[in-house]
Amino acid sequence: MDPIFSQLQAVVDHYDELNQMLADPEVMSDSKNYMALSKEAGGIRETVETFKRYQQVVNDLLEAEELLGDAEMGELAKEDLATLKPEKAELEEKLKVLMLPTDPNDDKNIIMEIRGAAGGDESSLFAADLLGMYRRYAENQGWSLQIVDETTTEVGGYKEVVAMIVGNNVYSKLKFESGAHRVQRVPSTETQGRIHTSTATVGVMPEFEEVDAEGLIDPKDVREDVYRSSGAGGQHVNKTSSAIRLTHEPTGITVAMQDERSQQQNRARAWKILNARVYDHFAQENEAEYAEQRKTAVGSGARSERIRTYNYPQNRVTDHRIGLTLNKLDRIIAGDLDEIIDALVLAEQTAKLAELNQQ
Repeated sequence: MDPIFSQLQAVVDHYDELNQMLADPEVMSDSKNYMALSKEAGGIRETVETFKRYQQVVNDLLEAEELLGDAEMGELAKEDLATLKPEKAELEEKLKVLMLPTDPNDDKNIIMEIRGAAGGDESSLFAADLLGMYRRYAENQGWSLQIVDETTTEVGGYKEVVAMIVGNNVYSKLKFESGAHRVQRVPSTETQGRIHTSTATVGVMPEFEEVDAEGLIDPKDVREDVYRSSGAGGQHVNKTSSAIRLTHEPTGITVAMQDERSQQQNRARAWKILNARVYDHFAQENEAEYAEQRKTAVGSGARSERIRTYNYPQNRVTDHRIGLTLNKLDRIIAGDLDEIIDALVLAEQTAKLAELNQQ
């Protein structure tokens, strides 16, 4: 057996311990603690159930092998072995994947930033198309997407849009979307039918609750400026200094927020985005350092890295990191992203398994 399986009994023991705690009336009366323990138990339930099935299969195999020489039961034992051996191999591979190290941010909500890049008006329209794609995917997953900041263009696109996506394991599914997305199509303003190429960048950052963010940013490193909101809003805008600008001085990262009517609401949102951007800044630095030693299957996650092309004339989407091409752009842009995301998750798992086997 692979050394990784020696850890599995400890997982089972911890799962049993969690269930005992969840049955304790004192724990049940503390809703916050109860929810945290339930979430932890839910996170390892599949591993426990798979391991228990694996143990049952191993026991059944031993019994079948003992019966091979039996005159009456020998043929039945052969049939059992023919079924149990492949199942044992499948369960071993599944357990290896389940026991791979996971990203500690996988269960977090995200802050997504989409910016029109090269291509002028067409890039801003493509940014709007990407937002629509993620919005529909979020709806399919039972998540909620809320725009927290936006800068629109005259043609109805986005120079920049920031959205918060809330739900179960959002980061685990959308973390591979960071990078440059390229579109090839005939713009509505093109009179001669020529195909133009434009790009938009996507940044996906885990959202940090206050308790998570402790130690991430030293408040002494952040300068806060308060000013009056600009834009529509009547007398309230003109009289109230409710807009907030936060600057993280060590990195120069700045967040300005003026969408909410109260200073307190704007400050809370600005801190959420600042925490995410600062974390993303240092995470990309670490990823770049790691990528110099070993190229991961899904790339570095840098926003400058071209990750995907959307070719409208051929109804084709290509993810360049894993060499996946699908001739169903119409379905993908409508939010049907499962096939791409599943392939990216599998590619990451395969790379991790290969790395584990080399150790």
